Amino acid sequence: MEILKGIEIKNKALWLKKERILVIGDLHLGYEQSLNEQGILIPRKNFDEIFIEIKNLLKLKPKKIIILGDLKHEFGNILKQEGEDVIKLVKKLSKCSDLLVIRGNHDGVLFPLLKKENVSLLDEYFFKDFCFLHGHKIPESLDFKKSKIIIIGHEHPAIELGDGIKKEKYKCFLLGRFKNKKLVVLPSFFPILGVNILKEKPLSPFLKKDLGNFSIFVIYKKPYFFGKLKNIRKLTN
Repeated sequence: MEILKGIEIKNKALWLKKERILVIGDLHLGYEQSLNEQGILIPRKNFDEIFIEIKNLLKLKPKKIIILGDLKHEFGNILKQEGEDVIKLVKKLSKCSDLLVIRGNHDGVLFPLLKKENVSLLDEYFFKDFCFLHGHKIPESLDFKKSKIIIIGHEHPAIELGDGIKKEKYKCFLLGRFKNKKLVVLPSFFPILGVNILKEKPLSPFLKKDLGNFSIFVIYKKPYFFGKLKNIRKLTN
């Protein structure tokens, strides 16, 4: 399904068809170990699920892969699990394509891992009319001002739907505007479900204004266009 002309939703990623660029949002590798160290005992299976999904996406044969930040989870250091997972994934992706990683707010100490594999860590990446960012801060550069389409992660958008008895949460893409630019927000790629945009305040400064006119693309096995957020609110209130 196209979210914009020439830009397709593929699973939880974006595919720029003409440019052959694959864009992946927040991976948060090492999430389970971080919880384990807080005393929350969950199995460490997220990486295996992520790796299988990404290997399927590599069948598209991308020329470039962009990870939109928060490749790892822990803020201030590198846990054993996330270090091993990052290296394994980066090795796989960099063998298949030109790999770029955008610096997210969880990636403060990511550089040493990427340097070993000669992979770039950037604050933002500009290509043609596109600006690729994590989404936790707004750039002030001339390149950003010239860009026409912004693609970000960070927000982990999802919506919660129910019939009054049972509720289910689904990851989703958002499509709207930031000033005079088109804005696409990717869901998190890691399996844990995201932030309910129908009720919770947005994290990203790109989303501080009312999101009522944003279009919603829900992911459940395949993408579904749900229309405007303001109309979904009316149905769920």
